[in-house]
Amino acid sequence: MSSSSTAPAAKPPMRDALVAAAFRLFLERGYEQTTVDDIVALAGVGRRSFFRYFPSKEDVVFPDHERCLADMTAFLAASGPEHEPVRRTCDAARLVLRMYAENPDFSVQRYRLTRKVPGLRAYELSVVWRYERALARYLRGRFAGHPDGTLRADVIAAAVVAAHNNALRSWLRSDGQGDAGAAVDHALGHVQRKFARPQEAGPTRPSARVTPPNGERAASPADDVLVLVTRRDAPLWRVVQELEAVLDRA
Repeated sequence: MSSSSTAPAAKPPMRDALVAAAFRLFLERGYEQTTVDDIVALAGVGRRSFFRYFPSKEDVVFPDHERCLADMTAFLAASGPEHEPVRRTCDAARLVLRMYAENPDFSVQRYRLTRKVPGLRAYELSVVWRYERALARYLRGRFAGHPDGTLRADVIAAAVVAAHNNALRSWLRSDGQGDAGAAVDHALGHVQRKFARPQEAGPTRPSARVTPPNGERAASPADDVLVLVTRRDAPLWRVVQELEAVLDRA
């Protein structure tokens, strides 16, 4: 005789349960007022279980960044000489967008939380810096031996991160409404048009240049130069922030 009772729903994996418990408490009590002990008590596990998955309370707010960074590093490592480096770097940045878009509600919730807690904002900037370094390492390898290869690599990596984050944050501020992928594609298109080889810049690449009768080369969109003046000792996150502000006005 078969049973008519419904089987109980499977419990979420412990890692997911800890994240869910943490954010429930952050919303109810506030981030600063919530302790690790509070989180494990609500999740029904011990402190040892928490620290098996998360080194600190801050890490529970950004549970997927380590995986995403590893995916990005592997994606870039699998690149070949046939891949145009700027386009490849933009494609690597889209992996970060995919992570956010997988769970829009959680991403929006986290964005709101980081806006309220300065310590989390600083932590987030450190994560952004690690993504930028991964992109720059790849580009440095591709531009090795070229004039100003290291400079070009670092500038492009910063531009890719700034363009990606500009579109991503606009999407998050809209509570995850609209097409995040299209917004990021549009932002990264600016980077590709500025820095990629013309034949690889995509369908929106500038038209052919025309030399005027006086012999001076006519200006084209590809000739635009962005000059950002900042202090030599300015932290990297401040440089990225200023670059984002300039791109917003462009």
